[in-house]
Amino acid sequence: MADLDLSSPLLPPQSSHRPHVVLNVLDNDFSQQSASTLSHNHHHHNSNNNNHASHLNHNSRNPFEFLGSDGLTVPAPSTIDPFRNNTPNIEGAYESLKILVCLPIAVVRLVLFGVCLLVGFIATKLALQGWNDKHNPMPRWRSRLMWITRICARFILFTFGYQWIKRKGKPAPREIAPIVVSNHVSYIDPIFYFYELFPTIVAAESHDSIPFVGTIIRAMQVIYVNRFSQSSRKQAVNEIKRKASCDRFPRVLLFPEGTTTSGKVIISFQLGAFIPGYAIQPVIIRYPHVHFDQSWGHISLAKLMFRMFTQFHNFMEIEYLPIVQPLDNCKENPAQFAKRTSYAIATALNVVQTFHSYGDLMLLMKASQSKQEKPSNYMVEMACVESSFHVSSSDAVAFLDKFLLMNPDPSGRVKIQDFLRVMRLRSCTLSEEIFGFIDVEKNGSITFKQFLYGSAHVMRQPLFRRTCELAFTNCSAGGGGQISKEQLGDVIRLSIPDLDDNEVDEVFKLFVSEGDGRVSKDNFMCCLKKNPLLIALFSPCLVNAETGDRMLEEIV
Repeated sequence: MADLDLSSPLLPPQSSHRPHVVLNVLDNDFSQQSASTLSHNHHHHNSNNNNHASHLNHNSRNPFEFLGSDGLTVPAPSTIDPFRNNTPNIEGAYESLKILVCLPIAVVRLVLFGVCLLVGFIATKLALQGWNDKHNPMPRWRSRLMWITRICARFILFTFGYQWIKRKGKPAPREIAPIVVSNHVSYIDPIFYFYELFPTIVAAESHDSIPFVGTIIRAMQVIYVNRFSQSSRKQAVNEIKRKASCDRFPRVLLFPEGTTTSGKVIISFQLGAFIPGYAIQPVIIRYPHVHFDQSWGHISLAKLMFRMFTQFHNFMEIEYLPIVQPLDNCKENPAQFAKRTSYAIATALNVVQTFHSYGDLMLLMKASQSKQEKPSNYMVEMACVESSFHVSSSDAVAFLDKFLLMNPDPSGRVKIQDFLRVMRLRSCTLSEEIFGFIDVEKNGSITFKQFLYGSAHVMRQPLFRRTCELAFTNCSAGGGGQISKEQLGDVIRLSIPDLDDNEVDEVFKLFVSEGDGRVSKDNFMCCLKKNPLLIALFSPCLVNAETGDRMLEEIV
């Protein structure tokens, strides 16, 4: 046997050109069941061939080719749920017995928690009393008074079971790294950082109205931001830059993920911490556990607090990582700066990175509220969607509302019948082509990710808006800038010739405002923005015999 060193592989590499053998092993019962199922499906297909014609035609026409679409590609769904708490329920005799034993301790901890919160609140009110100059750093004597609140924060951590906290590394001097970023796992994170660093934090505007908490974070000279407002985000970035540039302000702390996760994954970073271009110190938080997952995932705050109060001890580890400097020599953009920083954090945590964002949490909550069996099936990695199609999280939730009306099955898939029912279409060649366009897997059903990607892909086409305007112009010809039901029906029948009056009326209701009898241009454009797949209904009116050449010239 040849001598091997420690770097040698245990097994020699296999040639990639060797053929692979795939064996399908089926037991007798499964084979018989499959044969029976195929036989049943064959007879069912013969009696319902109109419902499934498009599913069998894998080379159906692209109904959006007239917009410039060259087909739809949808990434494979992610198998990772970054917001999943692994112990949402109390399971096992040990955990039940431990909680029972700790109930008297929990009562004492709860009382101590209330006392610390009250003392910290009073101290903070005194520190803020008569201070109106919020634009400048807090005076030194007021900051010293806040030490009372910081000590109370440490006692609060004690009441939650964090009697000792393991630290690795040290905070860098503020003049070297004025911005600190951290992964975000639990509501415990900001309490620790308040005690440890007393930083200026960036928080959602809604936090200001939280009792006690709102007063305390105001003393930290919080930078409020509305994540759904571009102007608010821009203003927050300017404030981050202003406070990071002045040594008299505390460090600026941000959680660039924008929400809490399970701690077992790093989701996409927001760019607010990286646009100013200052050196950043990444910090990571771990919550090692065996029986109780402390992450604030898809679990209520009250349940999480109760579980923390009823533990003997909760483990927490803090690690200060080396400073990440922006690369001035190559004029690094914020996205690349954020990518390097997130990679450093993910590497230190030994976890994967995904394109999930706060928008995915919004989708998860919407699916959960609608009692879907597997809400995580409706996450789409929104950071990728936003960068590719410029679709906001709010728009994605609106598309999910429509998709949920299609009655998805327990796996989150929708059949063509339910798709056509919600889209107010009848089964015909065009409607089957629309469904087939989204059904990239060609298996007769679609997921929400495919529905969202298909809708966003159509809206993203350069000719989409102009085509919508031309479609309205053609429909409203002689109508005084509005479309009647009869005019809409005449145009749609060019695509679906045998559409009856009731079916026209159903489509008309999508476009018209409640109580109106005609469709204005604003309503028409708004409807197609919410239902972009319906633009295919108007393709024949843009290429008809009389006006086809002129319309196509205008579009191009």
